[in-house]
Amino acid sequence: MKTYKRLSAEEREEISILISKLGSRKAVALAIGRDPSTITREMKRYPQEYSEYRAYIAQKWAKERRKTACRPRTLNVNKRLQGYVFEKLRLFWSPEQIAKELKKEYREDATMHISHESIYSYLYVLPRGELRKELLSYLRQRKQVRKRRKNLNRPRQEQIPDLISIDERPKEVISRIIPGHWEGDTLVGKYHDSALGTLVERTTRTTILVPLKKKDTVSVAKAFARELKTLPKQMKLSMTYDRGREMIAHKLFTKKSKMKVFFAHPQSPWERGTNENTNGLIRQFFPKGTDFNNVSRKEIKWAQDLLNGRPRKVLNWEKPYEAFNRLVALGV
Repeated sequence: MKTYKRLSAEEREEISILISKLGSRKAVALAIGRDPSTITREMKRYPQEYSEYRAYIAQKWAKERRKTACRPRTLNVNKRLQGYVFEKLRLFWSPEQIAKELKKEYREDATMHISHESIYSYLYVLPRGELRKELLSYLRQRKQVRKRRKNLNRPRQEQIPDLISIDERPKEVISRIIPGHWEGDTLVGKYHDSALGTLVERTTRTTILVPLKKKDTVSVAKAFARELKTLPKQMKLSMTYDRGREMIAHKLFTKKSKMKVFFAHPQSPWERGTNENTNGLIRQFFPKGTDFNNVSRKEIKWAQDLLNGRPRKVLNWEKPYEAFNRLVALGV
Protein backbone atom coordinates (compact mmCIF):
# COMPACT_ATOMS: atom_id res chain seq x y z
CA MET A 1 0.00 0.00 0.00
CA LYS A 2 1.42 3.39 -1.05
CA THR A 3 1.72 6.12 1.53
CA TYR A 4 1.10 9.69 0.38
CA LYS A 5 4.05 12.10 0.64
CA ARG A 6 3.57 15.85 0.63
CA LEU A 7 5.10 17.76 -2.26
CA SER A 8 8.59 19.01 -1.43
CA ALA A 9 10.03 22.44 -2.23
CA GLU A 10 12.14 20.83 -4.97
CA GLU A 11 9.09 19.21 -6.58
CA ARG A 12 7.27 22.53 -6.55
CA GLU A 13 10.27 24.07 -8.35
CA GLU A 14 9.95 21.39 -11.03
CA ILE A 15 6.20 22.00 -11.32
CA SER A 16 6.70 25.75 -11.81
CA ILE A 17 9.14 25.09 -14.66
CA LEU A 18 7.26 22.23 -16.33
CA ILE A 19 3.76 23.72 -16.12
CA SER A 20 4.77 26.59 -18.42
CA LYS A 21 6.64 24.26 -20.80
CA LEU A 22 4.31 21.27 -20.98
CA GLY A 23 0.98 22.95 -20.16
CA SER A 24 -0.77 19.66 -19.36
CA ARG A 25 -1.06 18.68 -15.69
CA LYS A 26 -0.95 15.01 -16.65
CA ALA A 27 2.34 15.55 -18.47
CA VAL A 28 3.79 17.38 -15.45
CA ALA A 29 2.66 14.56 -13.13
CA LEU A 30 4.27 11.95 -15.39
CA ALA A 31 7.52 13.94 -15.56
CA ILE A 32 7.94 14.19 -11.77
CA GLY A 33 6.50 10.73 -11.00
CA ARG A 34 3.35 11.89 -9.29
CA ASP A 35 -0.33 11.08 -9.68
CA PRO A 36 -2.20 13.65 -11.84
CA SER A 37 -4.68 14.24 -8.98
CA THR A 38 -1.78 15.51 -6.81
CA ILE A 39 -0.98 18.19 -9.38
CA THR A 40 -4.67 19.07 -9.74
CA ARG A 41 -5.04 19.56 -5.96
CA GLU A 42 -1.87 21.62 -5.85
CA MET A 43 -3.13 23.97 -8.56
CA LYS A 44 -6.55 24.31 -6.91
CA ARG A 45 -4.97 25.26 -3.59
CA TYR A 46 -2.69 27.84 -5.17
CA PRO A 47 -3.85 31.43 -4.37
CA GLN A 48 -6.04 32.71 -7.20
CA GLU A 49 -4.70 36.27 -7.01
CA TYR A 50 -1.43 35.11 -8.60
CA SER A 51 -1.68 34.59 -12.34
CA GLU A 52 1.27 32.16 -12.65
CA TYR A 53 2.34 29.26 -10.44
CA ARG A 54 5.46 30.12 -8.41
CA ALA A 55 7.23 27.53 -6.24
CA TYR A 56 8.11 29.82 -3.32
CA ILE A 57 4.51 31.11 -3.02
CA ALA A 58 3.12 27.57 -3.16
CA GLN A 59 5.59 26.42 -0.49
CA LYS A 60 4.71 29.34 1.77
CA TRP A 61 0.98 28.57 1.54
CA ALA A 62 1.58 24.88 2.16
CA LYS A 63 3.37 25.73 5.44
CA GLU A 64 0.51 28.02 6.47
CA ARG A 65 -2.03 25.24 5.84
CA ARG A 66 -0.03 22.82 7.98
CA LYS A 67 0.12 25.36 10.83
CA THR A 68 -3.65 25.84 10.66
CA ALA A 69 -4.28 22.10 10.61
CA CYS A 70 -2.21 21.66 13.77
CA ARG A 71 -3.74 24.62 15.58
CA PRO A 72 -6.01 23.63 18.50
CA ARG A 73 -9.70 24.44 18.03
CA THR A 74 -10.94 27.56 19.80
CA LEU A 75 -13.75 25.74 21.59
CA ASN A 76 -11.30 23.22 23.03
CA VAL A 77 -9.05 25.96 24.40
CA ASN A 78 -11.63 28.53 25.54
CA LYS A 79 -13.81 26.66 28.02
CA ARG A 80 -15.85 29.77 28.84
CA LEU A 81 -16.77 30.17 25.19
CA GLN A 82 -17.42 26.45 24.90
CA GLY A 83 -19.82 26.59 27.85
CA TYR A 84 -21.74 29.47 26.27
CA VAL A 85 -22.02 27.69 22.90
CA PHE A 86 -23.17 24.43 24.52
CA GLU A 87 -25.74 26.29 26.63
CA LYS A 88 -27.30 27.98 23.59
CA LEU A 89 -27.23 24.80 21.51
CA ARG A 90 -29.24 23.14 24.25
CA LEU A 91 -31.81 25.93 23.83
CA PHE A 92 -32.01 24.93 20.13
CA TRP A 93 -30.20 28.04 18.88
CA SER A 94 -28.49 27.65 15.52
CA PRO A 95 -24.70 28.23 15.30
CA GLU A 96 -25.36 31.41 13.32
CA GLN A 97 -27.68 32.76 16.02
CA ILE A 98 -25.06 31.95 18.67
CA ALA A 99 -22.27 33.68 16.74
CA LYS A 100 -24.32 36.86 16.27
CA GLU A 101 -25.47 36.96 19.89
CA LEU A 102 -21.88 36.59 21.13
CA LYS A 103 -20.85 39.69 19.18
CA LYS A 104 -23.74 41.63 20.70
CA GLU A 105 -23.25 40.40 24.26
CA TYR A 106 -19.44 40.59 24.28
CA ARG A 107 -18.74 43.55 22.00
CA GLU A 108 -15.40 44.38 23.61
CA ASP A 109 -14.24 40.83 24.34
CA ALA A 110 -12.82 39.26 21.18
CA THR A 111 -12.03 36.04 23.04
CA MET A 112 -15.79 35.41 23.16
CA HIS A 113 -16.26 35.72 19.40
CA ILE A 114 -16.47 32.75 17.04
CA SER A 115 -17.87 32.22 13.55
CA HIS A 116 -20.81 29.91 12.96
CA GLU A 117 -18.64 27.92 10.51
CA SER A 118 -16.21 27.20 13.35
CA ILE A 119 -19.05 25.97 15.56
CA TYR A 120 -20.32 23.63 12.85
CA SER A 121 -16.77 22.43 12.15
CA TYR A 122 -16.18 21.74 15.85
CA LEU A 123 -19.41 19.75 16.22
CA TYR A 124 -18.77 17.52 13.23
CA VAL A 125 -15.20 16.63 14.20
CA LEU A 126 -16.14 15.63 17.75
CA PRO A 127 -15.33 11.96 18.40
CA ARG A 128 -18.30 9.64 18.19
CA GLY A 129 -20.01 9.43 21.55
CA GLU A 130 -22.87 10.72 23.66
CA LEU A 131 -21.73 14.38 23.64
CA ARG A 132 -21.50 14.49 19.83
CA LYS A 133 -24.84 12.75 19.49
CA GLU A 134 -26.47 15.13 21.97
CA LEU A 135 -25.11 18.35 20.46
CA LEU A 136 -25.91 17.35 16.88
CA SER A 137 -29.48 16.53 17.94
CA TYR A 138 -30.03 20.24 18.72
CA LEU A 139 -29.23 21.33 15.15
CA ARG A 140 -32.16 22.13 12.94
CA GLN A 141 -32.80 19.53 10.28
CA ARG A 142 -32.47 20.64 6.69
CA LYS A 143 -35.75 21.02 4.91
CA GLN A 144 -36.56 18.28 2.46
CA VAL A 145 -37.99 19.29 -0.87
CA ARG A 146 -41.66 18.49 -0.94
CA LYS A 147 -42.90 16.55 -3.91
CA ARG A 148 -45.74 18.12 -5.74
CA ARG A 149 -48.88 16.24 -4.94
CA LYS A 150 -51.31 15.21 -7.64
CA ASN A 151 -54.79 16.64 -7.46
CA LEU A 152 -56.37 13.38 -8.62
CA ASN A 153 -59.29 12.34 -6.45
CA ARG A 154 -58.63 15.20 -4.02
CA PRO A 155 -61.66 15.52 -1.73
CA ARG A 156 -63.45 18.80 -2.13
CA GLN A 157 -62.76 21.21 0.72
CA GLU A 158 -65.63 22.17 2.94
CA GLN A 159 -66.85 25.64 2.10
CA ILE A 160 -66.17 28.34 4.68
CA PRO A 161 -69.23 30.59 5.04
CA ASP A 162 -68.79 34.34 4.53
CA LEU A 163 -65.02 34.12 4.17
CA ILE A 164 -63.05 37.28 3.35
CA SER A 165 -60.41 36.66 0.68
CA ILE A 166 -56.78 37.65 1.13
CA ASP A 167 -57.34 39.89 -1.90
CA GLU A 168 -59.28 42.24 0.39
CA ARG A 169 -56.52 42.40 2.97
CA PRO A 170 -55.08 45.95 3.48
CA LYS A 171 -51.88 46.67 1.54
CA GLU A 172 -50.13 47.63 4.79
CA VAL A 173 -50.11 43.95 5.78
CA ILE A 174 -47.86 43.03 2.86
CA SER A 175 -45.26 45.71 3.72
CA ARG A 176 -44.95 44.52 7.37
CA ILE A 177 -44.43 48.16 8.42
CA ILE A 178 -47.42 48.14 10.78
CA PRO A 179 -47.33 45.29 13.35
CA GLY A 180 -50.35 43.46 14.68
CA HIS A 181 -51.13 41.32 11.65
CA TRP A 182 -50.87 37.58 12.29
CA GLU A 183 -50.82 34.34 10.32
CA GLY A 184 -52.37 31.19 11.75
CA ASP A 185 -52.46 27.45 11.21
CA THR A 186 -52.77 24.11 13.04
CA LEU A 187 -50.20 21.33 13.16
CA VAL A 188 -51.89 17.94 13.06
CA GLY A 189 -50.69 15.27 15.48
CA LYS A 190 -50.43 11.49 15.38
CA TYR A 191 -53.29 9.69 13.58
CA HIS A 192 -54.93 13.12 13.10
CA ASP A 193 -56.35 12.75 16.61
CA SER A 194 -54.69 15.84 18.08
CA ALA A 195 -53.49 19.26 16.98
CA LEU A 196 -51.49 22.33 17.99
CA GLY A 197 -52.47 25.85 16.98
CA THR A 198 -49.74 28.17 15.69
CA LEU A 199 -49.82 31.96 15.40
CA VAL A 200 -47.01 34.21 14.20
CA GLU A 201 -46.92 38.00 14.02
CA ARG A 202 -45.69 39.09 10.57
CA THR A 203 -43.50 42.04 11.60
CA THR A 204 -41.73 40.74 14.72
CA ARG A 205 -42.06 36.98 14.05
CA THR A 206 -43.39 36.56 17.59
CA THR A 207 -44.90 33.08 17.86
CA ILE A 208 -47.81 31.93 19.99
CA LEU A 209 -48.45 28.20 20.37
CA VAL A 210 -52.06 27.32 21.12
CA PRO A 211 -52.77 24.09 23.03
CA LEU A 212 -55.91 22.50 21.58
CA LYS A 213 -57.83 20.08 23.79
CA LYS A 214 -60.47 19.63 21.09
CA LYS A 215 -60.30 19.94 17.29
CA ASP A 216 -63.89 21.02 16.56
CA THR A 217 -64.24 24.44 14.93
CA VAL A 218 -65.86 26.20 17.91
CA SER A 219 -63.18 24.96 20.33
CA VAL A 220 -60.40 26.03 17.95
CA ALA A 221 -61.87 29.52 17.47
CA LYS A 222 -62.24 29.99 21.25
CA ALA A 223 -58.72 28.68 21.98
CA PHE A 224 -57.11 31.03 19.45
CA ALA A 225 -59.07 34.03 20.77
CA ARG A 226 -58.19 33.15 24.38
CA GLU A 227 -54.43 33.10 23.64
CA LEU A 228 -54.63 36.53 21.97
CA LYS A 229 -56.82 38.09 24.66
CA THR A 230 -54.01 39.62 26.73
CA LEU A 231 -52.24 41.30 23.79
CA PRO A 232 -52.31 45.11 23.47
CA LYS A 233 -55.07 46.38 21.16
CA GLN A 234 -52.63 47.71 18.54
CA MET A 235 -51.15 44.22 18.23
CA LYS A 236 -54.49 42.60 17.33
CA LEU A 237 -55.39 43.85 13.87
CA SER A 238 -55.92 40.83 11.60
CA MET A 239 -55.16 37.18 10.99
CA THR A 240 -54.52 35.38 7.70
CA TYR A 241 -55.45 31.69 7.61
CA ASP A 242 -55.58 28.91 5.06
CA ARG A 243 -58.88 27.30 4.05
CA GLY A 244 -58.72 24.49 6.58
CA ARG A 245 -62.09 23.57 8.08
CA GLU A 246 -60.87 24.28 11.62
CA MET A 247 -61.50 28.00 11.03
CA ILE A 248 -65.09 27.61 9.82
CA ALA A 249 -66.12 29.41 13.04
CA HIS A 250 -64.07 32.46 12.07
CA LYS A 251 -66.97 34.81 12.92
CA LEU A 252 -66.89 33.56 16.51
CA PHE A 253 -63.12 34.14 16.61
CA THR A 254 -63.57 37.70 15.28
CA LYS A 255 -66.31 38.40 17.83
CA LYS A 256 -64.12 37.34 20.74
CA SER A 257 -60.77 38.71 19.52
CA LYS A 258 -61.93 41.76 17.48
CA MET A 259 -59.59 40.54 14.73
CA LYS A 260 -60.74 40.18 11.14
CA VAL A 261 -59.78 36.91 9.43
CA PHE A 262 -58.58 36.85 5.81
CA PHE A 263 -58.36 33.54 3.96
CA ALA A 264 -55.58 32.62 1.54
CA HIS A 265 -56.35 31.09 -1.83
CA PRO A 266 -56.65 27.27 -1.94
CA GLN A 267 -53.32 25.40 -2.07
CA SER A 268 -51.32 28.65 -1.80
CA PRO A 269 -49.03 28.22 1.25
CA TRP A 270 -46.69 30.99 0.03
CA GLU A 271 -49.43 33.51 0.89
CA ARG A 272 -48.77 32.60 4.52
CA GLY A 273 -45.03 32.15 4.12
CA THR A 274 -44.11 33.42 7.59
CA ASN A 275 -46.38 30.86 9.22
CA GLU A 276 -45.18 28.04 6.96
CA ASN A 277 -41.57 28.79 7.87
CA THR A 278 -42.43 29.03 11.57
CA ASN A 279 -44.20 25.67 11.44
CA GLY A 280 -40.92 24.20 10.21
CA LEU A 281 -39.13 25.65 13.26
CA ILE A 282 -41.83 24.32 15.58
CA ARG A 283 -41.39 20.81 14.15
CA GLN A 284 -37.91 20.84 15.67
CA PHE A 285 -39.64 20.55 19.06
CA PHE A 286 -42.68 18.54 18.00
CA PRO A 287 -41.78 16.28 15.03
CA LYS A 288 -44.40 14.77 12.75
CA GLY A 289 -46.14 11.94 14.56
CA THR A 290 -46.26 13.79 17.91
CA ASP A 291 -49.39 13.05 19.90
CA PHE A 292 -50.30 16.50 21.24
CA ASN A 293 -52.72 14.89 23.69
CA ASN A 294 -49.61 13.74 25.58
CA VAL A 295 -47.86 17.14 25.46
CA SER A 296 -48.52 19.42 28.44
CA ARG A 297 -49.23 23.13 28.22
CA LYS A 298 -45.98 23.71 30.10
CA GLU A 299 -43.99 21.89 27.39
CA ILE A 300 -45.77 23.81 24.64
CA LYS A 301 -45.08 27.18 26.26
CA TRP A 302 -41.46 26.16 26.91
CA ALA A 303 -41.02 25.70 23.15
CA GLN A 304 -42.79 29.02 22.54
CA ASP A 305 -40.38 30.84 24.86
CA LEU A 306 -37.36 29.28 23.17
CA LEU A 307 -38.60 30.30 19.71
CA ASN A 308 -39.22 33.89 20.81
CA GLY A 309 -36.06 34.17 22.89
CA ARG A 310 -33.46 33.46 20.23
CA PRO A 311 -32.10 36.04 17.76
CA ARG A 312 -33.42 35.99 14.19
CA LYS A 313 -31.50 36.92 11.08
CA VAL A 314 -34.64 38.39 9.51
CA LEU A 315 -34.84 40.81 12.49
CA ASN A 316 -31.19 41.84 12.17
CA TRP A 317 -30.43 39.45 15.06
CA GLU A 318 -32.99 40.95 17.42
CA LYS A 319 -35.12 38.46 19.36
CA PRO A 320 -38.86 38.30 18.54
CA TYR A 321 -39.84 39.14 22.13
CA GLU A 322 -37.48 42.14 22.07
CA ALA A 323 -38.89 43.41 18.77
CA PHE A 324 -42.48 42.91 19.97
CA ASN A 325 -41.95 44.70 23.30
CA ARG A 326 -40.06 47.55 21.62
CA LEU A 327 -42.92 48.22 19.23
CA VAL A 328 -45.50 48.01 22.03
CA ALA A 329 -43.48 50.53 24.07
CA LEU A 330 -43.33 52.87 21.06
CA GLY A 331 -47.10 52.57 20.67
CA VAL A 332 -46.72 51.70 16.99
